[in-house]
Amino acid sequence: MNRIGILELQGDFALHHCIFKDMGIESVSVKLPEDLDGIEGLVIPGGESTTMSLLIDKFDLREPILSFAINYPIMGTCAGLILMAKKVYDSRVVPLGLLNISVDRNAYGRQIMSSTETGKFYFGEEYSKFPATLIRAPKITEVGKNVQVLGSNHHEEPLVVLSGHFLGLSFHPEIDGISIFHEILFDSNSKYFRTNLDQVHAA
Repeated sequence: MNRIGILELQGDFALHHCIFKDMGIESVSVKLPEDLDGIEGLVIPGGESTTMSLLIDKFDLREPILSFAINYPIMGTCAGLILMAKKVYDSRVVPLGLLNISVDRNAYGRQIMSSTETGKFYFGEEYSKFPATLIRAPKITEVGKNVQVLGSNHHEEPLVVLSGHFLGLSFHPEIDGISIFHEILFDSNSKYFRTNLDQVHAA
């Protein structure tokens, strides 16, 4: 892909740019509807989901993002996952409904309880373990139809879900310099690119 957008209304977007730079993929800021023109994918980063939900509407981005999502991949990390969910257990957040999941925001605890766990992840026939940094992280409480679980924690709770060209993560891979999830959606030269995940295992 030639150019990926990163939603920069609020939150942890800078490190996503670093990941794409290391991958050799151009990334640009998205703050207004017209910024979606000319990009081929979008990252909704971590941050404060209630604030981001309000700002999406303030800057008239909701319908443009939903229209963009029809044809292009979107990845959400932490707050981005919350915004992509179909159901959120907090009326202050108006989700985009891109992923058929239910999410409980901040379910892993307050900021002071942030932690890094070892997650287990499935990529086709491959199985890997690596860090999952959880910061006021949301918990995926229900997984609906047409959603694949790509990874879980030691309690077997989902950490990563994939549905078509939508990918959601409870944690922050960019903090640990992990690029594999960006590769799944956005790097057609990667062996992990989503077209190779037809036989993905459930975690």
